[in-house]
Amino acid sequence: MAAMAADSGARAGSGVLAVTCISALIVNANTSAVTILLPAISEDVGSSTTTLQWAVTGYSLVGAAVIVTGGALGDITGRRRVFLGALLLFVVSCALIGLAGSGAAVIAGRAIQGAAGSTLLACGLSLLSVASDGAGQVRAVSLWGAASAAGAAIGPLVGGTLVDSTGWQGLFWIDAAIAAACMPLTLATVPESRDANRPHTLDLAGTVLVAGCLVPLVLALSLGPAWGWVSVKTLVCLVVSVLAGVAFFAVERRVTAPLVDLRLLRNKVLVGATLVILIVAGAINGLMYVMSLFFQDPAAFAMSPLEAGLATLPAAAGIVIIAPFVSGLAKKIGSRSVILVGFLITLGGFVALIFITESWGYGVFVLPLVAVAVGMGLSNGCASAAATSAVSADQVGEASGISNMARYVGAALLTAVSATLYGSATTVEGPSREAALVDGVSRTALLMAIAAGIGILLALLYGRHRPAAARPVDQASAAAGVMHSVPVPALAAAAQSGLRD
Repeated sequence: MAAMAADSGARAGSGVLAVTCISALIVNANTSAVTILLPAISEDVGSSTTTLQWAVTGYSLVGAAVIVTGGALGDITGRRRVFLGALLLFVVSCALIGLAGSGAAVIAGRAIQGAAGSTLLACGLSLLSVASDGAGQVRAVSLWGAASAAGAAIGPLVGGTLVDSTGWQGLFWIDAAIAAACMPLTLATVPESRDANRPHTLDLAGTVLVAGCLVPLVLALSLGPAWGWVSVKTLVCLVVSVLAGVAFFAVERRVTAPLVDLRLLRNKVLVGATLVILIVAGAINGLMYVMSLFFQDPAAFAMSPLEAGLATLPAAAGIVIIAPFVSGLAKKIGSRSVILVGFLITLGGFVALIFITESWGYGVFVLPLVAVAVGMGLSNGCASAAATSAVSADQVGEASGISNMARYVGAALLTAVSATLYGSATTVEGPSREAALVDGVSRTALLMAIAAGIGILLALLYGRHRPAAARPVDQASAAAGVMHSVPVPALAAAAQSGLRD
């Protein structure tokens, strides 16, 4: 009996499993749904969709700065306490957005939501990890991964349905109610836990410098065309971004508990996987932003939000559906080969979209969108797994933090550039608007094709890596990896045995 218990491992209680999985589902669904809501929000609050891209990029910017710090704060002050605080902050952000009467209020609410959402994901996974071990941890992480993946896949469809039935505010009020219901359940069923061995310091300077590097960079990318690329404003933003980046690396060398352990950047596989994750996250977010607006524009397809949610489903769900099959393929041919094939397929999809014409019906878009989704699913699933299996067991959490930060950074940067490229088309009115929108999609596809080309170069330079045999937890983790890299400390040693640098 003792041996059987040891093999099965401690299982997470139903309460902690419920609140962490539900919170992961609503955070990821909310994140993937927002682009579908932008035209409705724009019409209601009187802000342009180009301005409202900050509701997407602002969320990612704050998430990049906070995700590691939020998890560390939970380790130090209590994971349940920080998780509850993040739930409360998520409810407040949803209420602020739901009551918003201006674009600024929506953007502010989404920025707050970025802090709340990233902390919920980081602390939720920590709560599961300490509440279980062995096979029990595998089961818990698998369920959490499945919930995260389901949220990412159904978000656009749910968002579109709610816009047509309750108004765009409905998504946020429903999310607020669900998050609020999780709070008493968390208090009643989730035990408090801390990491007694962790230094009781936070890298607040690193957090501020990440924001100081990214915010002016995104400002320059977003407003550079209006300001002028060599204007004083643009150049000041770029200089501030570079100086903040240099200061960040200087700070990380000196602090006791750095946001990023710079020693990990010597790991060729981890660095390559992180850059792949950054590109994929940026490409899928930029694509969803542009296609959601294009499909709903009256001069293009004039789809309703629900129809647009269905129209983008091949990309939103495809990348999640393909992910569970990646682990087995990587075992057979190696991670580098899977990532290379993934980016080649992605490149093909984006190249097809470059040649969009005004005569295209929706059916012509399906194959390129499926190709992009399959390709990015292959590359991202492999990279997300490699990011944590390429390091030793005691470094899994830090490696996961680096890759998750990169995911938010990629989403912010490429969405900002996509919004700039496509945004100029949305200012055109009259008979030439459709042609301008088509040109905007084509230019965005060209940008994404270049990003996929960079991904191909990364794959060629990527360290050799062949993971251990695929397990159910790997499949769930790969699916969740569309939105969040999942560390599985109890299994890291097994994964490490399959690594070949």
